Amino acid sequence: MRFMIIVKSCPEFEAEVQPDPDPAVMAAMATYHEELAKAGVLLDGTGLKPSRTGWRIHYGQEGGKESRRVVDGPFAEAKELIAGYTLIQVRSREEALEWSRRFPNPVRAGAEAIVEVRELFELDDFTPSEALDKFKAMDAMNKPN
Repeated sequence: MRFMIIVKSCPEFEAEVQPDPDPAVMAAMATYHEELAKAGVLLDGTGLKPSRTGWRIHYGQEGGKESRRVVDGPFAEAKELIAGYTLIQVRSREEALEWSRRFPNPVRAGAEAIVEVRELFELDDFTPSEALDKFKAMDAMNKPN
């Protein structure tokens, strides 16, 4: 089972001039991720740059045709944005819950912060189809030998 621990953004992370990360936060994150790696459950993890460096693709209809519109950041609601993530693979939801409870405060000790945890879909969760077979073939190509 794979789970994504999602660090929600905050105004501090979206600031025009972003301060250097708190050294205590960096140390706690390094220790936590090292523990994940030693336990063999860490798949990936990183922070994301502020939304002002990104964009969104808005899908819709224009003149009866599907349209796509690019909207550059920054985006207004920092609390709805993602500032980073950690991807883990564990045996159960309970194990994921235990690891996520240990996740350090991503802002700084005592600051308000939100970390959301979501399970990822696995290919076996879907009804068999030709398209699913293509995804499984790509998945097999990307796995180390």
